[in-house]
Amino acid sequence: MTSKSSKKKPPKKLWGGRFSVATHAFVEQFTQSVSYDQRLYHCDIMGSIAHARMLVHVRVLTKNEGEKIVKGLQAIESEIGQGRFKWDTAQEDVHMNIESALIARIGEVGKKLHTGRSRNDQVATDIRLYLRAEVDLIRQLLTAVMTAMLDLAEREIDTIMPGYTHLQTAQPITFGHHVMAWFEMMYRDSLRLEDCRNRIDVLPLGAGALAGTSYPIDREYTAKLLGFGAIAENSLDAVSDRDFAIEFCNCAALIMMHLSRCSEELVLWLSQQFAFIELDDAWCTGSSIMPQKKNPDIPELVRGKTGRVYGHLMALLTLMKAQPLAYNRDNQEDKLSLFDTVDTVKGCLQAYIGMIPSITVRADNMRTAAQRGYATATDLADYLVRKQVPFRDAHAISGEAVQYAIARNKDLSELTLRELQQFSKKIAKDVFACLTLEGSIAARAHIGGTAPVQIRKAIKRGRQRLKKLQRNEEASE
Repeated sequence: MTSKSSKKKPPKKLWGGRFSVATHAFVEQFTQSVSYDQRLYHCDIMGSIAHARMLVHVRVLTKNEGEKIVKGLQAIESEIGQGRFKWDTAQEDVHMNIESALIARIGEVGKKLHTGRSRNDQVATDIRLYLRAEVDLIRQLLTAVMTAMLDLAEREIDTIMPGYTHLQTAQPITFGHHVMAWFEMMYRDSLRLEDCRNRIDVLPLGAGALAGTSYPIDREYTAKLLGFGAIAENSLDAVSDRDFAIEFCNCAALIMMHLSRCSEELVLWLSQQFAFIELDDAWCTGSSIMPQKKNPDIPELVRGKTGRVYGHLMALLTLMKAQPLAYNRDNQEDKLSLFDTVDTVKGCLQAYIGMIPSITVRADNMRTAAQRGYATATDLADYLVRKQVPFRDAHAISGEAVQYAIARNKDLSELTLRELQQFSKKIAKDVFACLTLEGSIAARAHIGGTAPVQIRKAIKRGRQRLKKLQRNEEASE
């Protein structure tokens, strides 16, 4: 490899005082992160403004110096927002790019901004500010998805479908009940994110490189300016901790796992073999060769993107597993995994917000499928138990009745009373109320059951729970 280093003193690096030659061109490119961490610019400037105001507060900077720094940073933020800022990989990262631009803009005063801090506590603060805001947005998207699910469930409270175990017809349920199971998954995801946010909302700034600073900083003041709910208690841990990012990616992986399960069911139900639902054409695509195809690409892609988020979680766990305290440059690699996880989860949630309202249910097909699988066999067994037949005996009797019905290509409800009574004399004509799909569903009228009366109550409770989540979101912002 040909060396491009020079014997001249490096002219640009803010940290270059100790170095006698310029950074090798390959090293400069290999170590840069500004190509992707520039998305942190708003958080970086927010943190720097708070830091500058704190330095004024403790009289390390004069009020005039602080005002120059703040106005300079605000002007740079405006430039970046308008797309006029020139990012320079020679300045390595978003922090050095902004600081260098500040010095170029306001002169020597700009060099005082970094007093009492390190890039180590600076980047840790930036990531927490960024992730805190993104978690708030993701929680809002989750609420929108859950609202769409509640609306769909309410629309289909009485729509009968087969419930499955092992993907075999098990017992009749309603589509509204099934969608409410999706809601519960998403609700847990929102609670997890709410809890995760508490551990994101911790201020590392003031930890310096690893040991704190000798300047008379006021970390409580900085925390108040940035809206942090707590302050990192140990400087070593403050700069090296990425637990909060790993915890978020774990929450994200669970969100994606739930969306993937929903997607798998949508893909199955959209197939001609099930034909339980239709999606609006706007949420499907076609085939380049088969003109009849209407493909469920959106749920398939959500299912596929789940793997990327799992991978990012494993990447962060692996990144941190052998790092000695405190900060190590390895941690530069946390951002790509974190950023892509955020983008992927947000995109998939936005897809579901649009897709769920476009679902059209093919109720006749669902009902026919529920009738085909002897879904009321358990109801026959329960009926016999109520007639004082031991459950194991009732189970066996019901199984024999199913076998008999299969041989004659009949549903249990289509058997005559005489046919049913050959399996147990305890069976009377009132059995038929239990063998209908409606009777089976209505019988499960307890909290969590599939009876429409309970689904209505569950939807009402769901809307109340969402209101509480939204109040919590507003309180934390």
